[in-house]
Amino acid sequence: MIKVTTARYLGNYQVAVLFSDNKEGIFDGTALLQRDGTLIEALRDESFFKRLFVDMGALCWPNGLELSPSRLYETCKMTAVA
Repeated sequence: MIKVTTARYLGNYQVAVLFSDNKEGIFDGTALLQRDGTLIEALRDESFFKRLFVDMGALCWPNGLELSPSRLYETCKMTAVA
């Protein structure tokens, strides 16, 4: 089962994500912001969005929103790890 091991905010709603298989990807949060919902609404404030953290292998925010590691893995633009 794939998990997120680290996540780092890059700016402009972009997040560098390192997965448990040592692959790294860039998550584009702007697509997430196109959705409706009270949890999503808070993320539209960039100062809140960048408060992301990893908890038990998922990408999370303080308002309780969690993104599935497997879905992130599918949607991230994978990058080369140096």
